[in-house]
Amino acid sequence: MINETDLPDDELSALLRAAKLTVYEKLDQLSAAERAALMEWLQQKAEHSEWRDQLNDRDSLAALNKEYATFKAAAPEALQTFHQQYLQPSAITEPAPRIPFLRRPWIRYAAAILLLIAGSWYFRPGKHAAPATLASKEVKPVMPGQDGAILTLADGSTILLDSVGNGMLTHQSGADLSVTNGQLEYKTTGKAAAEATFNTLTTPKGRQFKILLPDGTTAWLNAASAIRFPTQFTGDTRRVDISGEVYFEAATMQKQGKIVPFIVNADNRFEVTVLGTRFNVNAYTDEPSLNTTLLEGKVAVTMNRQNGKQRVILKPGDQASLTMQGDRVQQMVVKPGDVGKVMAWKNGVFDFEDARIDEVMRQLKRWYDIEVKYESGVPDIEFVGKMTRDIPLSGLLIALEKSNVHFRLEGRILIVMP
Repeated sequence: MINETDLPDDELSALLRAAKLTVYEKLDQLSAAERAALMEWLQQKAEHSEWRDQLNDRDSLAALNKEYATFKAAAPEALQTFHQQYLQPSAITEPAPRIPFLRRPWIRYAAAILLLIAGSWYFRPGKHAAPATLASKEVKPVMPGQDGAILTLADGSTILLDSVGNGMLTHQSGADLSVTNGQLEYKTTGKAAAEATFNTLTTPKGRQFKILLPDGTTAWLNAASAIRFPTQFTGDTRRVDISGEVYFEAATMQKQGKIVPFIVNADNRFEVTVLGTRFNVNAYTDEPSLNTTLLEGKVAVTMNRQNGKQRVILKPGDQASLTMQGDRVQQMVVKPGDVGKVMAWKNGVFDFEDARIDEVMRQLKRWYDIEVKYESGVPDIEFVGKMTRDIPLSGLLIALEKSNVHFRLEGRILIVMP
């Protein structure tokens, strides 16, 4: 029996894919396991059964679409009624102000299905907004981020990696550069470079990318991040400079029988020194703290302070959190890290567990490449739950509209209303 509060993310993803395929009547494309899981879920509760009936009945889908169009053209109160009728679950009683953000899997299917049949959504204004502020024209959907990056070579030239296929790109000072299945790879040719040369990989907002460094270390860049690295690691240390958020699986490298330390410099604010390990570094300048979370191995985190340096050693599961005051590091504390939440972005998930709305909006700004404005200050609300990062912005806003926070989207500016 599927437990809808403890269902693993990979099973949820499979079921969500299955639900989307059902809408297009392509159940034949599902594996036997996916089809069985979907059917079991749809038969589990009365609410699920209702969605099953609508998924498998083209007339029901058409009728629901027509009903939505009617409500959309009517008064705001009617649209709100439609949202409550079709989007709100019958049994969620989380106390305010924590908002159950897609806590139950069936709500995810409801949102996905309605997105497919309704196409675009309009959001009702706050209680005191004039009716004239309602948008009546079509709004171009804001799509989620995707793989892509900009590679800057030693001579300053750039290569856009968004649509580059597999194959050799170029040669840089003792390393061959190629792309394989969406990963940029550096492979040394065995010839030592005359002098150190550096490349920089940058992911703009709405992009992420993966790179295999010359020493065999793999790095995943989240949106709005960058990594600067040498085309060959030849010295007594392996040093890279980053900004934004990067997850590393550092390879072990030896020189003359000694392990060559791998050092990550985050905006000259702190350094992470490792000896073969897996860890995540979040050094976004718009976040209130800078965090290094260790998954495996051992790292030393050193922060630069006006009165000297502070160094701590992390063990797996630890997180070093540096609080900032402007551009200056104030203090560093070590605490247990929520590894699942830290690694959600790499696993294609938004994890908004215990997240305040300003934290949620910062993530959306980077992934959807939007700007966020608050019409009446930042609401005092926390969210719980998860959602995949591969849906349009409108899909998230449908769920967020179920709280006491409302939105207006003007181009690529998301306005948070009371």
